[in-house]
Amino acid sequence: MTTRYTLLQRILHWLIAIMVFGMLTSGMAFMVFGDEGVGSLVKVHMTFGILLFVLMLLRVALRVLLPTPAYDPEPPKLQALVAKGIHLLLYVLLIGLPIGGWLATSAAGGTVQFFNMTLPALLTATEETKTLAETLFTMHGMGGIVVLLLVLVHTAAAIKDWRTPGSKTMHRISLP
Repeated sequence: MTTRYTLLQRILHWLIAIMVFGMLTSGMAFMVFGDEGVGSLVKVHMTFGILLFVLMLLRVALRVLLPTPAYDPEPPKLQALVAKGIHLLLYVLLIGLPIGGWLATSAAGGTVQFFNMTLPALLTATEETKTLAETLFTMHGMGGIVVLLLVLVHTAAAIKDWRTPGSKTMHRISLP
């Protein structure tokens, strides 16, 4: 029985965590200063959003293909259920938010930049889609806030577990 995630899974976890922190920070900058006030940060946000999407697809594939390490010791059932729910929501949002951002940008008539490449629009912009774009951008921002809250709960639980004598849960995902 395996006691740790593979090195690739652990690297992906921490790389995605860093990227999510950057995405949340840039997303908050958009909320405070608006798109015009942040300049080229929009392009960086888009590029890392696409990277995050691809890395999350890889992470899901690895999660499906590889066994999940056992807990040591086994957590209480309610705690395990809440942890699974938070992980599932994070996975759904971290895959869905980049798609939603891409759809919103397309609906608004903008272009999605991935480094120096322009990606194809997912929708053709019309007067009707501009209203849809506003709704999608609002939902994208709200989704980012939900991710922030989930990350805070996830981090608090990880710190609690790390500080619990005898628990080896953090060992499952730690890098060293």
